[in-house]
Amino acid sequence: MSESLECIARLRIRNKESDTKSAFGPGTAQLLQGIVELSSLNQAAKRMGMAYSKAWKSIKATETHLGFALIERHAQHGSVLTEKGARFLDCFLRAQEAANKAAAEVFREWEG
Repeated sequence: MSESLECIARLRIRNKESDTKSAFGPGTAQLLQGIVELSSLNQAAKRMGMAYSKAWKSIKATETHLGFALIERHAQHGSVLTEKGARFLDCFLRAQEAANKAAAEVFREWEG
């Protein structure tokens, strides 16, 4: 693919039994990565330019749709990902990377 072009796939995970179009996508992954790095949902939300209340509602809605907890809150000591949440984030990031590579390969074939 041309050096000036980049192929980016947007992976979304959803519960087929839910009426929601997307339960987990790049924004939620970015928020969870922020929690991993900053040990704080509040700080992760601020870094993304998001209100804490919106981030909290988003996480709770995602957990409801997925059917498991993503984070544990520790009052003044911040937040951490649950073991299942950390594994899910890792799986999502690896799948996102694989999707990007696969899409780029298709366009390399097109090019030539």
